[in-house]
Amino acid sequence: MEELKTILRDSPMLSVRERDEGKPGSPYTYLHGSSGSGNGRSDGRQDDGNPNRTFSTFKPPSDASRSGARFSDGTSIQQPSCVDSSSPIRADANTNRLPEVRAHTHASGGSWAETGAPHSDNDSVDSIGNQRFIANMEQIKQQIARENINFVRFEATDLHGVSRSKTVPVRFFHEKSVYGVPMPRSYLELTLSPKSNEVDNASTANFSGDVLLIPDLSTFRVLPWAEQTARVICDPCTVAGNPLRTSPRLIAKQLLAQLQGLGFSLHSSFTYECYVLGTPDRIGPKTLLFPATTLLSNHDLPFFQQLVDSMYCMGADIDSIASASGPGQMEINLRPEFGIAAADTAFTFRTGIKEMARKYSYIASFFTDDGLYNAGVLSHSLWDANGRRSLFQSGEKASELSEIGRKWLAGLLSHSAALSCLMSPGLGCRSHIAKTIKDPKLMLYATCGCNDNSSSFNIKSHGGRETHIDNKLGSAMANPYIVLAATVAAGLDGIKRNLNIENGVNKAPGQQKDFAVPVKLDEALEALSEDHVICSTLGEPFVQYFIAMKKFEIETQELDDERNKCLEYFI
Repeated sequence: MEELKTILRDSPMLSVRERDEGKPGSPYTYLHGSSGSGNGRSDGRQDDGNPNRTFSTFKPPSDASRSGARFSDGTSIQQPSCVDSSSPIRADANTNRLPEVRAHTHASGGSWAETGAPHSDNDSVDSIGNQRFIANMEQIKQQIARENINFVRFEATDLHGVSRSKTVPVRFFHEKSVYGVPMPRSYLELTLSPKSNEVDNASTANFSGDVLLIPDLSTFRVLPWAEQTARVICDPCTVAGNPLRTSPRLIAKQLLAQLQGLGFSLHSSFTYECYVLGTPDRIGPKTLLFPATTLLSNHDLPFFQQLVDSMYCMGADIDSIASASGPGQMEINLRPEFGIAAADTAFTFRTGIKEMARKYSYIASFFTDDGLYNAGVLSHSLWDANGRRSLFQSGEKASELSEIGRKWLAGLLSHSAALSCLMSPGLGCRSHIAKTIKDPKLMLYATCGCNDNSSSFNIKSHGGRETHIDNKLGSAMANPYIVLAATVAAGLDGIKRNLNIENGVNKAPGQQKDFAVPVKLDEALEALSEDHVICSTLGEPFVQYFIAMKKFEIETQELDDERNKCLEYFI
């Protein structure tokens, strides 16, 4: 009996109600229980035969950790009942979404802290979720010990799609996974001027404050190209526990959740062009046009072989690599995945290839300028909610879209002006678009076609894949999460409004002149601001920040130092 009592007392799955006077559990209290006693130990070490692998033990403030962050009216923030246990702010296991953190109230209108009595159903779900969270954390700890990891990088995407991160010693990984990693909000929102970009804050002090990076534990990976370092992708939230409304990844997850709620899922992949060049003495537009070394697909096989192997270990499976038209330009196709995983893969690839290239004394660049253009394509198809059947496939011919597929395509065409702004966001991207029109009086139009790579939206059904649409409005500079979210927003609107494009599909791409695409960036920004569907779906705060950032780029486009700074940033 004494031995049994000891086992139960040291068990990480012990109910919080037995420990904390009947109050409901939270990720903080459960994780505290498992941080140092996952294997019956209390010294903070994993019992894996390696006494040097230690993890920080800590005691969260009991009141705050049990009741959660609070709104100004005193109600506490509780986790939604339909959640995934891979993060303290958890995503739905099927949709990969991050539900909004909300004030959880009961019939009496009080919070947990006020009533002191747990609701049996919610308490049961929360308990199961916390146990799964503990199990995921313990698996990660075992992997950390097994592979001798010393550092963990907490990464989040900024508005440009560039990784912003903080690296944490592994002994603090457990604690940071519970509380989040503080980071200045302006790092992620790339404020060029707090005054012009401040659209979601009561004061500049709030805008200049911190946000918390909350890790999605399902994205934990050991970096093959970084010594004894792992990485986890994070979602930002405010210090009060509210999701950051300008976060591209959170917006993409919300759109995917809407799809899931309507009985759909998205199967997608990204194709990128990028330049892999020899390192010049100084990074700038002129030096990149005359690189020291030009790589072809068979020039440096060890680099590309390690790239493919390393990306596979990271979960970013590369389907093919080929040399493209530019000097040192490569085209990389990624394998399709469901949900947010496709954008996570693209985000991982964009960061990883740049880091690996530097180890080989190369530069990998997705930048687009007057003389350098890198395309970015989103290939996607709509499936049922379980991911078992493609909904773009027509029963008659493989090359024909189904009725729901035609409605989706109609939505893409209807919102092509706003999509082009979000998917070709750089000044260089617009310069490339302008070059395709010899007469400045002529307009550029979004088109669709079947197996026609000159079309803006190309319908394909070959190469071993199901019928899918290539969204070719974008450049490689675009944020993959924004591309994914904007595409879903436009396509979903076509389904909801039952849009029809029968007349357009039957015309050759050169004869389709119904959907104009702005040539200049300022015109594209105006089209985005006037597209009320896209603005409301992505959220006004995000759209306003995006427009303010791009207007600043337009104002400073003539300054060489600003252009070089921008180029170095994307490299």
